[in-house]
Amino acid sequence: MAEPKNKYDRQLRIWGEQGQEALEKASVCLLKCGPTGSETLKNLVLGGIGSITVVDGSKVEVGDLGNNFMVDEKSVGESKAKCVCAFLQELNDAVRAKYVEESPETLIETNPLFFAQFTLVIATQLLENSVVKLDRICRKEDIMLIVARSYGLTGLVRISVKEHTVIESKPDHFVGDLRLHNPWPELKQFAEDIDLNTTDPVIHKNIPYVVILVKAASEWKHTHGGLLPTTKEEKKQFKDHLKTKTISLDEDNYKEAIDSSFKVSIPAGISFQLRQIIEDNSAKVFAGSSDFWVLVAALKEFIENEGNGDAPLEGSIPDMTSSTEYYVSLQKIYQEKAEADCQVMEHLVGNTLKRIGRDPGSILKATIKSFCRNARKINVCRYRSIEEEFMSPLLPELHKYFLDEEYSAAINFYILLRAVDRFTSNYNRFPGLFEDELDEEMSRLKTVAVSILSEMGANGSTLSEDLINEICRFGGAELHAVAAFIGGIASQEAIKVSSLIASSRSNLYPCLELSYSTALITNHKSWSCSLLLERLPQEILMLHHRRINTVCWILLEVQIRFHSLFFSRNIRKVEHHLGASQEGIVYWIAAKITYVPDCCLFCSSFILFSFSFPVCFWNFLD
Repeated sequence: MAEPKNKYDRQLRIWGEQGQEALEKASVCLLKCGPTGSETLKNLVLGGIGSITVVDGSKVEVGDLGNNFMVDEKSVGESKAKCVCAFLQELNDAVRAKYVEESPETLIETNPLFFAQFTLVIATQLLENSVVKLDRICRKEDIMLIVARSYGLTGLVRISVKEHTVIESKPDHFVGDLRLHNPWPELKQFAEDIDLNTTDPVIHKNIPYVVILVKAASEWKHTHGGLLPTTKEEKKQFKDHLKTKTISLDEDNYKEAIDSSFKVSIPAGISFQLRQIIEDNSAKVFAGSSDFWVLVAALKEFIENEGNGDAPLEGSIPDMTSSTEYYVSLQKIYQEKAEADCQVMEHLVGNTLKRIGRDPGSILKATIKSFCRNARKINVCRYRSIEEEFMSPLLPELHKYFLDEEYSAAINFYILLRAVDRFTSNYNRFPGLFEDELDEEMSRLKTVAVSILSEMGANGSTLSEDLINEICRFGGAELHAVAAFIGGIASQEAIKVSSLIASSRSNLYPCLELSYSTALITNHKSWSCSLLLERLPQEILMLHHRRINTVCWILLEVQIRFHSLFFSRNIRKVEHHLGASQEGIVYWIAAKITYVPDCCLFCSSFILFSFSFPVCFWNFLD
C-alpha cells in the first residue's frame, strides 16, 4: 500500500496535512447508493475518507446497469449496498467500509440513534418529509448533513449544519499582515538601521518596500500629530512623499512601496468580524466546548493582553524587490515574532484547557500554530434548519429571485423539486412516469406547486409552464452524467466541512459569479461523454466560496445547445452542423455558479451528451 504522503500528495497541497488528517478521521454514512450517492462516495473514498457505511435496502435491477458504474450484470438481484460497498473498497483499501441492507426511510423512522455514530451523513434521492426528519436527528446529535438529489437534467445539493467553524478560510482577497501601521520594536530597529538617503544606487534600489514604508510612516506621524494618512488627499500626499525619495526611474522597490502605501493606513486592531467571534457566547468555554472555541477563548485573552489589540502575527512576507541579505533578515524578523506570538498562544491554550478540566496538551501544537497563522481569517457560520427554511422562507429574497430574469429559472426549479416530492408522496409515483398521462400530470404538478407557493406566502408568484413540462418529462430519471456532476459538488462540500477548510469570498453582496468553459472531445462511435463529465474543470469542482458550509442549494440546470440535432439519428448531419471531423465531435461545456444572499448557490450548466432531452433556459453560449 502506498505511503499516505505519496498516495494523497496532490490533495495535500490543497488542504494540507491537518485537512487530510481530519478527513481520515471522518465517518460518513451514505443513504441510498444510486448513481448520485455512489458518485459522491466514490470521490470521498478516493480522497481517503476514514470510514463509510452504505445504507440501502434495495436490490440491483437491470435498469441500474445503465446509470451506475459500480454494479454489473452479475450484481442483478444482489444487495445494491453490498455491491457498491465492495466496489468502493477496491478503489481504496485504506478506507473502512461496511453496508446496511435496510431502507433509509425506515431507519430514519425507527432507529434515529443509528446516525449518532457518524460525523457526516449524505442523503441522496430522499423525499422532503424524510429529509426534514433526518435533519432534526442530525442537528440534535451535532452531525453534519448533506442532501444531494439529481432529477432528470436538474439537481440540488443542500448542506445543513447548526454551526460550521473555519480556520483555514483561504480568502481570495486579503491584505497580508505586515503591521506597517504598528511595527513592533525589532521591525522598527531593522528599519532605522537602513539609510534611505544612501547615495549608492545599487543599495538604494534594493531596500525592501516594507522598510521604506515603515520609515515613511514614522516620518509622517512625526509631522502629523502621531496620526497616519486617512483621507484621500492625505494618502495622495503620502504617495507624493514617497516619490520624492527616488533617485532613478528604474527603482522597482519604490514603485512597490507606492503601490502598497495603502497598507500603512489600515486601522490598527482586529476586524469587526473577528471582534464578533471573540465576543460570541461560545467563547465562554466549558468542558464540552470544541477545540475551535477553546482556541478562540485563548485568542481573546491574547488580543486583550500580549497582543495589544492585535491578533498573533502570521509571520510571512510577500516577494519583493530586495537584496538577499535584507530580505532574509526581514523574513527572519517576521518569523521570530510569529513564533513568539504562537508560544504565548500555546501557554494561553494550555491554561484555558486546564481551567475547564481538560488535558492541557489535548490540542496539538500544530493546530495552535495553524490557528495563529490564520487567526485574522477565522470564520463561524450558523444556519437555519431545513424545516425552518421550508416553514419560514425569506420572502423578500424569494420575490426578488422570481422577478430577476437571471434567477427566475433556478427559483422555479427550487419550488418544482419540492412539488415533485409532495406529488410523489400523494400519488406514490413521480410525475410524468406515464407518457400518455403527461398533460394531466402537468396539471397535477402545477396544482401542488401553487399550493407550496401559497404556504410560503408567495401567492403572486407564477411558475414557468415550460419548466413544469420539463420536470414532468424527466419522469424521475436519474441520469449518470448529471449524477456525476452533482456527486462531484456534494463530495467537494463534504471534504470542506469535514476538514474545516473553506474559501471566503470577500464580497457576497452583490452576487459573485464564475463562468468557465472547456471542450470535451468524445468518440462519435460511442456517442457518450458521461465519463468525461466526471472530470469537470478543477476550477468548478474545487470552487470555494465565502460560506462553504452554508445552508446552500445548488441547482444544476443542464442545457443542450444544439438540442434539435439530437432528434436526428444521422451522425453525419450532427458532424456537419458542429463542424467536427470524422475522428470525433467537440462538445462544449460551460458552467456558471452564482452566489446570492442567504447562501444560496445556484449552478447552471450546459452539457452536450447523448440523451435527447432538449432544454433551453439560460443561453450563455450564444
